[in-house]
Amino acid sequence: MASDAAHDPDFDIAAALRRAISLVATEPAEAEALARQVLAARPGNPDASAVLSAVLRGGGDAAGAQVVIQPLAASHAGSWVIQYEWAQVLAALGRSRDALEPLTRATTLNPRLAPAWRLLGDIQLVGGDVRASQTAYDRQLAATMPDARLAALAEAMAEGRIAEAEAELRAILTANPGALAAAHLLAEVLARRGEVVGAEALLAHCLERAPGLVLARLAYGLLLDRIGKPAAALDDLSQVLAREPANVRARAAKAAVLAGIGDYAAAVEITGALAAEFADQAHAWNIQANGLRVLGRIDEAVAAWRRAIALQPDRGEPYWSLANLKSYRFSANERAAMEARLAGPGVGAEDRALLAFALGKADEDAGRFAQAFAHYAAGNALERERRGYDADATTALVGRAQALFTPAFFERRAGWGDASTAPIFIIGLPRSGSTLVEQILASHPDIESTAELMDIQAMADWAAALAPGADGRAGYPDRLAALPREAIAQLGHDYLARTAPRRRLGRARFIDKAPWNWLHTGFIQPILPGAKIVDVRRHPLGCGFSAFKQHFAGGFDFAYDLTDLGRYYADYVDLMAHFDAATPGRVHRVSYEALVADTETEVRRLLDYLELPFDAATLRFHENRRAVATPSSEQVRQPIFTDALEQWRNFEPWLGPLKDALGPVLASYPDPP
Repeated sequence: MASDAAHDPDFDIAAALRRAISLVATEPAEAEALARQVLAARPGNPDASAVLSAVLRGGGDAAGAQVVIQPLAASHAGSWVIQYEWAQVLAALGRSRDALEPLTRATTLNPRLAPAWRLLGDIQLVGGDVRASQTAYDRQLAATMPDARLAALAEAMAEGRIAEAEAELRAILTANPGALAAAHLLAEVLARRGEVVGAEALLAHCLERAPGLVLARLAYGLLLDRIGKPAAALDDLSQVLAREPANVRARAAKAAVLAGIGDYAAAVEITGALAAEFADQAHAWNIQANGLRVLGRIDEAVAAWRRAIALQPDRGEPYWSLANLKSYRFSANERAAMEARLAGPGVGAEDRALLAFALGKADEDAGRFAQAFAHYAAGNALERERRGYDADATTALVGRAQALFTPAFFERRAGWGDASTAPIFIIGLPRSGSTLVEQILASHPDIESTAELMDIQAMADWAAALAPGADGRAGYPDRLAALPREAIAQLGHDYLARTAPRRRLGRARFIDKAPWNWLHTGFIQPILPGAKIVDVRRHPLGCGFSAFKQHFAGGFDFAYDLTDLGRYYADYVDLMAHFDAATPGRVHRVSYEALVADTETEVRRLLDYLELPFDAATLRFHENRRAVATPSSEQVRQPIFTDALEQWRNFEPWLGPLKDALGPVLASYPDPP
């Protein structure tokens, strides 16, 4: 029939093509028939080929679409239609990385091709190139603008010309307050300037007027998560996905929000689907593996990391992630592969550091301690240079805290703040045993664990940004002295409100295990006078070296130099000794060594401090299948063992800088000097 129609002298090819293109989404069978008729009359016709390929791809036959469109991809490099369709076919075949080149061609040829920008952003996002994906999504937004002026301003925003875009957008909205596209753009601009309150108000206004603006609603969901409103963010992202179930950016954002509130099972379901959809993206498999590890699904996590290695052998992250399982042992072939990649050209500093840390773990497991330390030291040197750390700034902060948080400071503020007894803060240094204490407490029926929350730090940052008060004090923690009773109470209320979405089990008490909150012990006490503070302390050489051989995703920049580590530990001991004197009994100390030696006695002491009855489940903590996100996730799912207590002694010949920086703190442990 198609052949007969094609030879009909009255067959109008142009009209058939127009109709076929219009029917691809709604009547694919008729669109396919028309495309085949055109191809019978004009073999290789690019428009008809693109239609046929789109229909086949949409029907799940990506291989059939490839047969149709691939022959034209090279010969029609100047056709955005062919390049875009070829990119979509490649993505459907699981070859998203190969799709980047034709997508770049398509968007260069037709910058107003919003769907191509979106697909480009999706591939870059799932591939881990967040900055590039943001640029692509900005171009997508520009391509949807209703007029050239707004499109140009969206382009200015994408290129970083924020002030220029803001001035013109404000002028447009002054003349026409109902211009929703301009309001959306201005909200995006304000968000990039850190003016989140104004951005939130503008997006809320847009969506009140036009609830169906998907890009504005997506921007709103992303912003709500950024400003600490995960429940509202999930609601908005779910509304986006109700309209566009395949929206990659919304799915990835929803997974991140779910993980942030501790619902790792739901997050892993989403990231698993994304990894399957973008099966050639190593970063997607890394993300999935990390989620599986948190859930304790170790065999699946290992398989996902190995898949990531097969896809991108030069990346260090999956190798380090395997090493970070602690129980994983590298084969001789894996170790040789890491050595070869570390010695090879073109490997970036971050990947080199990760490979060095992984090789350090491999050598340590094999008893090659000198080689292991050399690898750990090399990885740390790379990270120290990349991140930087100002040890003097930490010491100065400790000094300011000691000067401000005197017994008189707390006496004057007695009864202030929010009296809730729900929060339990576990503080200390990383690798101190705090995750073990968290796991023990989270096995009590009255206690839920959340995560290493950033809320106290965020409120401290807010206080640091305040203008000087009447007393002339400025900065943190000095500015706290000028805050009235109402502000102190509000900070306590705010903390409880911010953390509420993370409390999913409805238990009376909850744990915030942000180790860095030791720096904010004086801030926590007045705003949350009913909170409990548990300081977990481990031998400074055991704790220090354990941190030195650990690659942290972020937040522990002091850990990449032995001298910095020693100074940080000494500052920590100094400040906590100050609070022992200023507010006796307010902070409960747990010795990791004592906990390992006599677990039940230490657990009973801890529960007495928390004013909770003893529960035998706390001694069976290793049976608790809760999600654990820290590097100790495997260890706390096992009964207590003593193997780790003395591991640092294998490396003692190289720990001189750590000992020197610790000074008298080392000799006096576990007491302060």
